Amino acid sequence: MKIVVIGGTGLIGSKLVSKLTAAGHQALAASPNTGVNTLTGDGLREALTDASVLVDVSNSPSFEDAAVLEFFTKSTKNLLTAAAALGVKHYVALSVVGCERMPDSGYLRAKVAQELLIKAGSIPYTIVRATQFFEFVKGIADSATENGTVRLPTALIQPLAADNVAYALAEASLTKPVNGIIEIAGPETFQLDELVRQGLSARKDPRLVLGDPNAQYFGTLLHERSLLPGGTAHIGATRFADWLEKSAV
Repeated sequence: MKIVVIGGTGLIGSKLVSKLTAAGHQALAASPNTGVNTLTGDGLREALTDASVLVDVSNSPSFEDAAVLEFFTKSTKNLLTAAAALGVKHYVALSVVGCERMPDSGYLRAKVAQELLIKAGSIPYTIVRATQFFEFVKGIADSATENGTVRLPTALIQPLAADNVAYALAEASLTKPVNGIIEIAGPETFQLDELVRQGLSARKDPRLVLGDPNAQYFGTLLHERSLLPGGTAHIGATRFADWLEKSAV
């Protein structure tokens, strides 16, 4: 079966392509690096010809509000049009747990817009919403650092490893469309500040991490459970401490 992974050369996409290929499927990594541009439409027809499944794990090169909205809306429209014309039977997209609960975030508003386009399209679909990845813990710290101090909300978070995300996407792409949302999360719940504190400590990063309920998370205020999945989420197997032990966070 031919499965086209949009964003297939990135963190999640490359892992997904490897898993699908190892399972014996024809997995095509599609990205600007391989001549496929979802914004312009260049290379889409060639990439999607004879494909049964499209998996979209692409991301905007800019997180500025207007730019990220344009990326997800224009790219998704182009993908839906090309996929429908070429008979793709399943559209799988990676999204974010809780995106509809944080409208102050331009990035998450764009993800909601992407989801709505997919739901309104003609192709059977599965939207996989994931919690934050372990791999982005340092990025969270960097975004919240001022004068050597990291100030973060104390809201709860249930992060997971990128490998577990790729596994869930592979599973979704090889099963029937659910025409709805699947949530995936890690096996443990942390306060956001404590998660980052542990991550920085493991890499011997000396920055002080302070918990502040009024601090912002990428430009938005959080309620205690804003970042948590519902009770029916699929749970990844990898624990944060085990991941830290094996990686250079």
